[in-house]
Amino acid sequence: MSTASRLTEVLLKARRHPIPFDDTARLVLFSDCHRGDNSWADDFARNHDLYLFALKHYYQNGFIYFELGDGDELYSNDFFADIRDAHPHVFQLLKRFHDAKPTRLYMLYGNHDIQRADPQIVARTLGASYYDRSTGRRVTLFKGIHVYEGLVLKHQPSGGEIFLVHGHQGDLFNERLWKVSRFLSRMLWNPLELLGITEPTSPAKNHIKRGIIENKVQAWIESQGQPTIFGHTHKPSFAREGDPPFFNTGSCVSPRSITNIEIQAGKITLVKWRLMPDQYGRLRVVREELDKPRTVASLFRS
Repeated sequence: MSTASRLTEVLLKARRHPIPFDDTARLVLFSDCHRGDNSWADDFARNHDLYLFALKHYYQNGFIYFELGDGDELYSNDFFADIRDAHPHVFQLLKRFHDAKPTRLYMLYGNHDIQRADPQIVARTLGASYYDRSTGRRVTLFKGIHVYEGLVLKHQPSGGEIFLVHGHQGDLFNERLWKVSRFLSRMLWNPLELLGITEPTSPAKNHIKRGIIENKVQAWIESQGQPTIFGHTHKPSFAREGDPPFFNTGSCVSPRSITNIEIQAGKITLVKWRLMPDQYGRLRVVREELDKPRTVASLFRS
């Protein structure tokens, strides 16, 4: 199926978020964290502290957390337990989001964690109990969690809807042939990357592939008039007034920075977190707005 057909299919089947959000709501959206096992191949590890700092900020300020796929790197890692044990503080904080009443944690799957399309796998991994070394007792990570392919957020004041999806849909290698893609990634492209050869099937590493995917998604958004936030390509994107409502969170594996999207006070904003030295040479975490925020209501104007 084409990208357009698959996106339409996911939109029609997508769960509507149970609580319509208004202009007092605080939502934060991340994608493509690619949390790994803290080995040399774990691209997330170098930005672990930046991500954890941002995550604490969003938890303390009452944000609802949405992760739009490829949260964990299951292409390179067979066992989620290795990832969980490599980044315990991250998962302890995500658990606090999940355990809030009502929950403040929603997850989608992408191509690098596509196994989570199977609820039984989700229950055996994300929903399972494990021994927490910091507390010395067994705990359940995300009890009863469901991982979605798509979600729809309804903006209460305007009645408009925002579609959340990873964005790999309709990509032959990254969806239908994902097992082949995973095998090649592990056995061929990961070793070749050490020699400076990038993977041609990855939109995050191949700008031609990225452009093809972005053009297909943007064409679908224009044809549907459907405000959409996605990830997959790792390239942050923010639609200005008058442009098709096409938004990309970026990723958490760029060199020395992470990007994400915030929705608060009735506005949507693309932000970057990075380390910057102050006048005394001390490193500080800095939050930057990458474009002028726009109102959520403006996304639904014809």
